[in-house]
Amino acid sequence: MKKLTIGLIGNPNSGKTTLFNQLTGARQRVGNWAGVTVERKEGQFSTTDHQVTLV
Repeated sequence: MKKLTIGLIGNPNSGKTTLFNQLTGARQRVGNWAGVTVERKEGQFSTTDHQVTLV
């Protein structure tokens, strides 16, 4: 099984935390204003061929 590390980057309010929560099953807080997510978080999920760390 391959290990991958993927970083989510983008503009404010573009859905990065929502995508992170959906893929990892986390429950990070989201809001409709810039600067809500300011800490680095890591989460993991697996596919049939990969172990993925999402940053």
